[in-house]
Amino acid sequence: MSWADVYLICFIVGFTLSLISAFGGLVHLPHGHHGHVHMSHMHHGHATGAAVSPFNFSTITAFLAWFGGVGYLLTKFSGLWLWLAFLFSLAGGLMGASLVFLFLVKVLLAHDKPLNSEEYEMVGMLGHLTSAIRTGGTGEMSFSQAGIRRSAAARSDDGVAIDKDADVIVTRYDKGIAYVRRWDEFNDSKETL
Repeated sequence: MSWADVYLICFIVGFTLSLISAFGGLVHLPHGHHGHVHMSHMHHGHATGAAVSPFNFSTITAFLAWFGGVGYLLTKFSGLWLWLAFLFSLAGGLMGASLVFLFLVKVLLAHDKPLNSEEYEMVGMLGHLTSAIRTGGTGEMSFSQAGIRRSAAARSDDGVAIDKDADVIVTRYDKGIAYVRRWDEFNDSKETL
């Protein structure tokens, strides 16, 4: 096996895996899923942003394809010494992997922001009833959360009727239903304390 064959194999493996990866995500190729994984409970941490390792599947396959392609062309069609062709192939592979990594970080992940669970907490959320809550019944409230206007099913926390267009505050959230109290009575009870 010559060096040209090694480079060609690297190119074919890298290019094929890149294509499978790209088209697998594009057309959702079927793949087997077996079993369940049970993980221990993790502790809450704070993320500062999207951090991607430069050594990921995309950059490794790009490195293999560029390393193999440059190496094959240099050993097959140029008169360079073997070690010089290897260094140029290494540089070509690093350049290809760097381009893929920069595209991943600067374009694909540029506007990614980590989810913050505190932004989606319903308890304490102020809202406005868009549908009245009957005694023991369910209505609908609208509210603004994470910069988006949302709505949720709402029930009175103490089971009494609440009129449409009332301002409410969520006291608990269970199974997709917000349990609410009138904002003015909640505010009045705070003032008496």
